[in-house]
Amino acid sequence: MSSRIIVGSTSSFPSKNPCPICGDQSKLDGVISSCIDCFLSGGELYLYKYGVTLAFFLAKLRGGTCTFAPSDPPEEVIHRASYLLQIGSGFGAYDVFKNNCKDFAIYCKTGLLLDTTQGRSLQVASYVAAACLILSSPLSCVPAAGYGLYCVGRLAFDTGISPYFKKVPVETLVSLYAQHESQAVTEIAGTD
Repeated sequence: MSSRIIVGSTSSFPSKNPCPICGDQSKLDGVISSCIDCFLSGGELYLYKYGVTLAFFLAKLRGGTCTFAPSDPPEEVIHRASYLLQIGSGFGAYDVFKNNCKDFAIYCKTGLLLDTTQGRSLQVASYVAAACLILSSPLSCVPAAGYGLYCVGRLAFDTGISPYFKKVPVETLVSLYAQHESQAVTEIAGTD
């Protein structure tokens, strides 16, 4: 519930007038399909860039807007997203720190999956890098040093560079998630 309040794209509360295209999806979790108006929910659309150069990456002051990783062909991207949509929770439970909407979108576009036992969400890594910049600025005599720390933090967790990302076919991902969920249910049942 707290994750939906913090970063949910769609309204967490039922509407008196549900969308004529999407209906009332306020009680749904996981991967859903919605029209662009419901997805934006009054916000703005930002274009995330794939396959960028080092110069472009470093020139973007706002982290979490681009990656060195190239996008796969549209057919593969659509296959991944459609497959996960049909499965429902095939991408796993939403977690603002380890498995959020940006992680889902980047996985669909690249097929690269973050090993969350080793790393963290891209969105969270970007926030950590920004916090390092803010905290180091008053302590640094040279503002460039703070910006350098920020850039190093962003580079360390970029999808196209970080060793924590692995190419995983969508069918394998869903199979691994189903096995993990089955083991969790067995462990819970065994403790009762």
